[in-house]
Amino acid sequence: MAKPIEFKAGTLTAMSAVLREVDNVRLADALQVMLGGMGEFFAGEPTIIDISQAKSLPDRVDWSGLQSLLRRYGLQPVALRGAPEHLHDAARRAGLAVLGDEAAKLKAATTVHPVAAPVAEVMAEPAVGSTGAAPAPADSLPPSVGTMVVDRTIRSGQQIYAKGADLVILGAVSNGAEVIADGSIHCYGPLRGRAIAGAAGNRQARIFTTNFGPELISVAGVFRTFEKGIPAAIAGKPTQAQLRGEDDKAALVLDPLKLD
Repeated sequence: MAKPIEFKAGTLTAMSAVLREVDNVRLADALQVMLGGMGEFFAGEPTIIDISQAKSLPDRVDWSGLQSLLRRYGLQPVALRGAPEHLHDAARRAGLAVLGDEAAKLKAATTVHPVAAPVAEVMAEPAVGSTGAAPAPADSLPPSVGTMVVDRTIRSGQQIYAKGADLVILGAVSNGAEVIADGSIHCYGPLRGRAIAGAAGNRQARIFTTNFGPELISVAGVFRTFEKGIPAAIAGKPTQAQLRGEDDKAALVLDPLKLD
């Protein structure tokens, strides 16, 4: 007879919304600028709200309003991290799990971050249930080791993650698909979906493609969207994306690739 309930170890990849302030009005403005009002942008990604980097915190936070704001862009808040104890009870009443210090020791997976001076950034959280020491500072991370090769097109709705490795795609990335790598991403066909390189914080990671046309790209947390169109100099052409600049002033720079 089958048991009515079983518990099995598993993993869950979650986004992390890293807030540097908790003013919902300012956050709404920042998300509008970052994502251009694109509703359901993150397509239902489980999300941890991380306020460990907030410069100042009020006595009360409108957690329900904050959750509604994130859901507007397809994020599904499930937990809170980095909050002082006086905010815990209200967060729990709003349906958020409160993560302790142990959760902060999990390895980070993906990051998505605004180009402009950030008010909020979105980064992928590690697989829940995994173990390991806290990640090293981004600038001290070693280069990626190993390479994952995918010799097919990544279709809409599919996601590929090259953990601790570069990702080489011998096909296209379709609209609505997502490719993630802790190292660099090399796409030898049209790049049309979302490409997230340097997902664990490697600032030397790059994105290369022979046909540039993505919805979003990110390198080590700095991201850029193209809802207003792709510059004519690189649209549909061989292109590389890389970070230039220091820390919060880093910008995601797109350069044409000369292949002949």
